[in-house]
Amino acid sequence: MIRALLVWVLAGLSGPAFALSCLPHDVARTFQQAAEAENAYIVVHGALQFDDTRLPKVDMATQPQTPPETLIPAQITGKALSHDGFTIGFDRKITLNVQCFGPWCAGATSGTYYLAFLEKRADGYRLSLTPCGGFGFGKPSKAMLDTVKACFRGGPCAPADLR
Repeated sequence: MIRALLVWVLAGLSGPAFALSCLPHDVARTFQQAAEAENAYIVVHGALQFDDTRLPKVDMATQPQTPPETLIPAQITGKALSHDGFTIGFDRKITLNVQCFGPWCAGATSGTYYLAFLEKRADGYRLSLTPCGGFGFGKPSKAMLDTVKACFRGGPCAPADLR
């Protein structure tokens, strides 16, 4: 009995890992990544609109054919961050970059308010979402909005403790 259990446990350990491991999606960490990036970012809190039928869908039988990135035209309407808070009107077309890591794809919901870190590119603004979160936070809490405001003002901006 114990030998059969040991064989079963060892067999499970020898196979490939099937779980995606991500750091917790954290506003302060994302702010720091955007601040350190080569391209400029702006932070917007607003309603994201896009055609959700264009989101990638993974079929495990054809999973290798799932593109690593799906670019979707979108619109975000809300307020951009300034030193006074989310005060600058923002209503623009953007590109939503939905990324997949193997069989795991980012999700997004049209019509939802997002705290979006928008990358400024030559062709406009881009919001990149990954299965681990990326640069967007759907339905952000007041605490998340307060954290990003503090980060922007040069105040406390420490990512959550990973212990």
